[in-house]
Amino acid sequence: MKIYKKIKIGIIGAGYVGLPLAMQLQKYFDVICFDIKKERIKNLKKKKDVTNEINKKDLKKNKIFFSYDQSSLKECNFFIITVPTPITSKKLPDFRSLKSACQLVSKNLKDKDIIVFESTVYPGATEEKLIPWIEKFSKLKLNKNFYVGYSPERINPGDKKHTIDKIIKIVSASDKKSLKIIKFVYSKIIRAGLHVASSLKVAEAAKVIENIQRDTNIALINELSVIFKKMNLNTIEILKAAETKWNFLPFRPGLVGGHCIGVDPYYLTYKAKQLGINPKIILSGRNTNDQIPKIIVNRILKLFKKKKINKFNSKILILGATFKENVPDFRNSQSLMLYKILNEKISKKVDIYDPYNNKKIAFKNLNFIDRLNYNRYDCIILSVAHKYFKEFGIKKIKKLGKKNSILFDVKSLFDKKFSDDQL
Repeated sequence: MKIYKKIKIGIIGAGYVGLPLAMQLQKYFDVICFDIKKERIKNLKKKKDVTNEINKKDLKKNKIFFSYDQSSLKECNFFIITVPTPITSKKLPDFRSLKSACQLVSKNLKDKDIIVFESTVYPGATEEKLIPWIEKFSKLKLNKNFYVGYSPERINPGDKKHTIDKIIKIVSASDKKSLKIIKFVYSKIIRAGLHVASSLKVAEAAKVIENIQRDTNIALINELSVIFKKMNLNTIEILKAAETKWNFLPFRPGLVGGHCIGVDPYYLTYKAKQLGINPKIILSGRNTNDQIPKIIVNRILKLFKKKKINKFNSKILILGATFKENVPDFRNSQSLMLYKILNEKISKKVDIYDPYNNKKIAFKNLNFIDRLNYNRYDCIILSVAHKYFKEFGIKKIKKLGKKNSILFDVKSLFDKKFSDDQL
């Protein structure tokens, strides 16, 4: 048990996954939280978290050493890698951040150290790519000089109920000895308990299908909403009726983006295609969800004709641009894709307002506005169901538009009777 007392943890990535993890682990271990983004580290040292996951009061009490200097990791013997795993423009896995993290850790790797990956990958990626990279960069051998674990993150940004300590944690390792230590570390902070996977591949697969299942279910509801619209039926009303049955799953139609649900399916489909399998259901669900911005634009075009609004001279406002409600995360946001299509098909005068863009986050070719003006727009699209808009109120939202304006409520934040259309 002496080895447990010597554990010093280095977390690579101080984002939505790394920071909450560091905040929990620092209660029991010495923790260094590293990120290549200097501005991010400087803010955290000032007790400021721009992701809003950790409040200033808790940041003030932490014992974490925040750093962008890789030499600060030299004393660590337990590394946790939490860097993002996006996709390329061709929708293929992008391992550049993971490769850089492997190289970084390898420079600081010592005999008997443990590396745990939390980033989402396809089943087999840790053994096929990550471990070989570490062996190459460090000149050390797996299960002789160093050990590897895979424990997928289950962070839900903006969710203050399902916090890291309340979610069951999957753990796996390259050998039994390292598994014992990995279990010891995570069991300190996970009150919900641990689930031990029999292999790294099982843990990898479990993670990737979590988001695939959600993506496919939302795609089904999105497709149903298109069908019901053709039948002049209200989707939300139908779903509420169906949910009276105990085993009906409560999903809602809407835009699907973000760094997980809109990305992770492509990791598994990439591997499936390597094996000669064409994953029809997974890709069909992805395609359905990717089409929603186009469907919204086509519905708005019909409303323009119905209300006799000249689209070429029209002004459009998109309310909400993050990938989900109540978080300041714009990654892979479908609201931004909606902006692009609107700009191409309807009007060059499209504004975006989001309460979480309070630091003037710059987006190329996107017109973010700082304040809302009344009686200005021909079309208002309530794209993201931020609590801010609910509190702002439907009456004020309608006043943003002209007398004959259109209100499209994507997430049905308000009752159907208040809007001209909903998904």
